[in-house]
Amino acid sequence: MPREEVPTLPGRRSPSVRARQLAAELRRLRAAATLTGDEVAARLGWSPSKLSRIETGHTAVTAADLRLLLETYQASPVRYERLVKLGRSANQRGWWDAYDDTLREGYSTLLALEDEAESEHSYSQMLIPGLLQTEAYAREVIGSLDVPPGEIARRVTVRVTGQRVLTKEGPLELVTVLDEACLRRWAGGTAVMTGQIAHLIGIARLPNVTLQVLPFSAGFHEGVNSAFKILHFPEEGATDVVFLENITSDLFIENEGDVYTYTRAFAGLRDLALGQQESIDMLSQIASAIE
Repeated sequence: MPREEVPTLPGRRSPSVRARQLAAELRRLRAAATLTGDEVAARLGWSPSKLSRIETGHTAVTAADLRLLLETYQASPVRYERLVKLGRSANQRGWWDAYDDTLREGYSTLLALEDEAESEHSYSQMLIPGLLQTEAYAREVIGSLDVPPGEIARRVTVRVTGQRVLTKEGPLELVTVLDEACLRRWAGGTAVMTGQIAHLIGIARLPNVTLQVLPFSAGFHEGVNSAFKILHFPEEGATDVVFLENITSDLFIENEGDVYTYTRAFAGLRDLALGQQESIDMLSQIASAIE
């Protein structure tokens, strides 16, 4: 079965979790009705591209069009009402929309997902993940990119603002595994790195955060091939999403089999990593060596 991947498209607003969930439900309903996209478009007098944009969550479906689709697919009364209700809230805007001119769409989508997710499991190979970066560290990382100074400042603001998911009411439950390379690779000078590691120690003590370090001595595991995030959502019927970040694009994987593969890989990485207190002890030792 091919991967069910929802690509990011330049110049379009990022779909919210609810919009993605609605789109996935509509795809499943069409498949259950044994109809092709072209057949549905022809019945409704739409272009096939319109239906495709709705099914990927990149075009907001109007209430009238949603009802037409649900009637075409002969959705049950319970499902019909649930999806109509979901459609009403699918296009709420978030604070990150104000930075559409600065952010790559994949990153905007990630911010939307993290804002609504119940939990996130992440593995980082080379850099401290954005949710755990200090402002100074973030400025060094983003400043290494070929972007104007004003845009660097905006991106740093976005990164720091996005970290509120860890301290808001009903915070994101974060389980993160950091490869030791993340801690050994410097960004900026001594002050930046000691501040960053002190910040990690403080974050690790939050009740909703579990931080583990994967030491070099742990050897190789299939999961160390790439950094990834797995997001889980509380809404009924919502699927987990794997996020992969590349140099020029981002990928969101929602196919159940592929998500399961990443979930097992993450469990293997956690088994190899140090425990929470051992990880904090290692962070303290690294900070002392830097000083």
